[in-house]
Amino acid sequence: MWPLREAPYGQRVRLAKVVQLAVRADIEQAIALLRSGDDSAFEEALILLQNTVFSFSMRVCGQREDAEDTMQEVLAKSLPFLPKFESPRALVVWLYKVAKNRCLMSRRRSKFAPKEELSLEQLMPDRLELEKLDGRGVNPEAFAIRSEEAGRLRSAIQRIPPQYRIVLVLRDMEGLTDEEVGEITGLRPGTVRVRLHRARLFVRKEVMKWAGSGPSRAGRRQAVVAEQQRPARCKAMFAELSEYLDEKLDDSLCDELEKHLDGCAPCKAFLASLKTTVEHCRNMPLEGPDRKKADELRGKLMRDYESLAAKNFSR
Repeated sequence: MWPLREAPYGQRVRLAKVVQLAVRADIEQAIALLRSGDDSAFEEALILLQNTVFSFSMRVCGQREDAEDTMQEVLAKSLPFLPKFESPRALVVWLYKVAKNRCLMSRRRSKFAPKEELSLEQLMPDRLELEKLDGRGVNPEAFAIRSEEAGRLRSAIQRIPPQYRIVLVLRDMEGLTDEEVGEITGLRPGTVRVRLHRARLFVRKEVMKWAGSGPSRAGRRQAVVAEQQRPARCKAMFAELSEYLDEKLDDSLCDELEKHLDGCAPCKAFLASLKTTVEHCRNMPLEGPDRKKADELRGKLMRDYESLAAKNFSR
């Protein structure tokens, strides 16, 4: 049996935990600072929250101005409630839910990315691409080197329709669980999994174009015929690849998929390219807000906080 599920899965878990622990550490530290009741500690907590909200907003909005506006609005709305949060999870869900709504509203106003549905059929490779991956395509090592260009990865993520992008960002880039993503987006767990898989496939398809394994112009002219020729067994397994990578596939289906992979080099290469895409999303560098603007916003928030505290004290 092909051992991808064994050794690489341990690596996948570590990558996911690194991202999730980093987010949780910042939020947990912010909660501890907020509980102290000290003004200087409150300001330190705001710094952590500013970085968290801005980074998330940049990944969703893609525009620094939108991300800065989102950071300002989210923290202004959160200000009266921040001292009341006791659970890091509750604060995470609150922040991301408000930021998500603001980001999607700003994108609708700018008409940057029209709404559309991602079809699994469109995201699956045709026979031409599978043949390129059959021992002659991009190996995971070469793909990993070529796809280090974070700007291109960000560009690919921005081309994902918003309703899919938000799930990818929350799950693979911010390190939240399926349950937390569902709570923030209002989606059922099954819908979260479907959208995550299709978003991953979309990014993988974009990235593979840069890596030189996408279909050529001549190949695209043959796409209709190639689509009809795609092996049925290969086609059936593509819907389950994210479940397999995240170890959510039941044992019988997992064994069946691995048997297929063991005898299908193109599908094995496809899975390796998808796995590498997910890892790159999880490891994409964070972006921080402009220091001067962040300082100015924090100064205003501190003045508002002191005014609120004074009003509460006088009651």
